[in-house]
Amino acid sequence: MRLDLTKRADYAIRATLALARAGEGRRLSARQIAESEAIPGQILPRIMIDLTRAGLVVAVAGRTGGYELARSSAAISILDVIAAVEGDPHRRTCVLRGGPCRLAGACDVHAVFFAAQEALLATLGQATLDGLVGGS
Repeated sequence: MRLDLTKRADYAIRATLALARAGEGRRLSARQIAESEAIPGQILPRIMIDLTRAGLVVAVAGRTGGYELARSSAAISILDVIAAVEGDPHRRTCVLRGGPCRLAGACDVHAVFFAAQEALLATLGQATLDGLVGGS
């Protein structure tokens, strides 16, 4: 079973971790983030827009501008970051049928996969940027 992140989610996590490591109130430019985290420079601005729209990052324009976390790194979870760039993380496709489970009732493995999904989302929801960068 594979539990891969999309490239967008991977880059978003790396970018927010870079901001968390920089410290509260410290801004990093898109270039600094891209270089330190090996994120393609042409993709990062789109990811930062999604993070800004989700209220996780603040963008400041101008010569001394850049990006900073919109709230404490202890208040931002990995699930928040993934949802900001990927949308609702809940699986909508039946693992056996390839479509919605509810068309002809729940499939035989629905309960097991639903429980596993909820456990994964709970774990990601509890993992904060602060905890991952060693703050707590």
